[in-house]
This record gives sequence, C-alpha cells and structure tokens, in this order.
Amino acid sequence: MDVQAKDYIREYILRSVDSLNALAADNVNQEIMEKMASVIAGAMQRGGKLLIAGNGGSAGDSQHIAGEFLSRLMYDRPALPAIALTVDTSVITAIGNDYGFETIFERQILALGRPGDVFLAISTSGSSKNILRGLAAARQQGVTTLGFSGQAISPMHSMCDHVLAVPSHDTPIIQQMHIVAAHIICALVELDRFPRQPAQDRECLLA
Repeated sequence: MDVQAKDYIREYILRSVDSLNALAADNVNQEIMEKMASVIAGAMQRGGKLLIAGNGGSAGDSQHIAGEFLSRLMYDRPALPAIALTVDTSVITAIGNDYGFETIFERQILALGRPGDVFLAISTSGSSKNILRGLAAARQQGVTTLGFSGQAISPMHSMCDHVLAVPSHDTPIIQQMHIVAAHIICALVELDRFPRQPAQDRECLLA
C-alpha cells in the first residue's frame, strides 16, 4: 500500500473519530436520542409500530435499523415491530411508475401508518423530496415524526417532532453517526420494553 493510501485511511478514520467525539460532547443531541427512544418505546407499548425510510445508503440504514428491532440488538427478547419502507421492489416500482418517485414513501405511509405509530425519516441532506412527502403524509395520518439528518438546517426540521442533526456536513460520516445513534436508540427501547436480566448480561458478555 502506498503512502497516499495510508494517509487517506488514517485521515478518514480521524475525521470519523472527531465527529463521534463531537456527538459524545453534544448534550442536546444526546437528549434528543433519549426522547426518540422514549417516543418509540411508548408507541410500541401502546401497540404502535416504527416505520423507517431513506434513500441510497439511508435506505440500507432503514433496513439495518428495522432488523435490529425485529430480531435483537444487545440480548434476546421478544420482537419489536418495525418496517423499512425501502424493501418491497414491486411496491416501490409500482408507486414510482404510477405516481412518481417522490411519492414512494408517502403512499406507503398513507396505507400503513396509523395514529400511535412512529415514522423515522433518514436524509443526510434533510431535503429529499420523497422523505419530505413521507413526513407530510405521516402528520396527516397522526403518526409521530422523527428525523435523522446532518448538521445543516433543512426543511426536515420543521416537519419532525424530534430531529437528530448529527455534527457533520460529510455524507459518509453522517451515515456512520446515524447508525451509531440508531443502535443507541434501539438499545434504549430494548431496555425500556424488556429490562435486561442478570442471565442476559452474562450472555451478552459471552456473545
């Protein structure tokens, strides 16, 4: 590996660490993560579900997050209801073809969203048209709206009950911090809904 590649690797890792350190020192965003976890846990306790959507890498993040809720994150517990709106290619292409790509989340939320549900919208820019239309549909349906975005102020902010604006303007770094935040939020929901038992602590250490 040449020196230039080594320098790039080191510089990228250091930028990632700097952004994570900024998030670790950000009391406001930490309080927002706690509020988001409380909102999701409360909704699930009352029979609601979590809907998640994003584009590109954020679509992959949506599926990742849904998987953590539905399967497990830190320890074994009952499944938690979460749906990624990015996985059904027939639905997405049908809606995109018939109504336009900007409606692919809006249409699903109008069909699936119910009062008491939560919609987590993920957009590094905070201005993706299909995400904004999804947020508008969620509000129409009485669904609580949460947002993951980057540091820049964006249209998403006025459409969400709570927004986690991570401290970066760099798309790949923003995406990394979104997954860190999602893991924290999912872990907090797990602890709220299914408090960990001593035997589960031992299992987690051995995993």
